[in-house]
Amino acid sequence: MVSQIVDNFIKQHPKDQSSLIGVMLDVQNHFYYLPKESLFQISKELKVPISTVYNLATFYKAFSLKPKGKHPIAVCTGTACHVQGATKLLEKFERELNIKNGGETTPDKLFNLESVRCLGCCGLAPVVTIGKDLHGKLPPNKIPKLLKQYK
Repeated sequence: MVSQIVDNFIKQHPKDQSSLIGVMLDVQNHFYYLPKESLFQISKELKVPISTVYNLATFYKAFSLKPKGKHPIAVCTGTACHVQGATKLLEKFERELNIKNGGETTPDKLFNLESVRCLGCCGLAPVVTIGKDLHGKLPPNKIPKLLKQYK
């Protein structure tokens, strides 16, 4: 199944090295990570060394070799957010989702959780992103209701 999906993405691009990042992004967006077999298939089909494919997959933050949730959650733990209770937010997300901070993914593949150093909006501390949505001044007691919006 993975090979068939990856093959369809490859067919949408020129079959050479210039398509490498585009194909990898398509695969990442579909599976929410880059399955190991997809890396080998992309390498073979685009005639790019597997080391190059792997280097890109591990260098860019947009790619993940571990399954991620459809709705990745990032809790800012920078100074302003830390002072405003980011640790309590992380703990609440861990309890609600029954996963640990550090990139764990829920069994239904809807959410994964990680802390980040700064999201650049300190005036809204504490800040959380869920996918591309930013949630500022978020109290821990609002997390259950917030998560329901994404289920």
